[in-house]
Amino acid sequence: MSDTRGDAPFAPGDRVHLPRVGTGVVLEIRSGGRVRVEIKGQKMLVQAAQLEPAGARSKRRGIVKSDEAAEGLPAHAADSIDLHGFSVAEAVDALDTFLNDALLASLPEVRIVHGKSGGKIRDAVHRRLREIAAVRAFRVDPRNAGVTIVSL
Repeated sequence: MSDTRGDAPFAPGDRVHLPRVGTGVVLEIRSGGRVRVEIKGQKMLVQAAQLEPAGARSKRRGIVKSDEAAEGLPAHAADSIDLHGFSVAEAVDALDTFLNDALLASLPEVRIVHGKSGGKIRDAVHRRLREIAAVRAFRVDPRNAGVTIVSL
């Protein structure tokens, strides 16, 4: 693995965002402008030009995030996300980003506020949670049916 930045705009450990995929961490800089990253538990090789610094993204509604630490990882990640007002597609995208940040911050448990009415967001959230290997378990909060509690 390369320890220096060289001509690459990123260095190992930097948090980056790959549009339409998500936010992750640079693992390695390779020749030819290629960067090996891990996003949502998947390792992939992409062109550096496809990536943007994670801090450069505009804040998305419903996600509470802290300023990012100098090492490129969140100083602390939010332990809950509110998906009220999101479309199903927006909710799933925001959920992926939120869970990725929670996993990088080693949070043991998070809360997803999806609301009670209709159930479309809840159903989409639960479908997505079943697909993510890092999710150990999830359940609807017994005190509030509009919230899902996730064990990571």
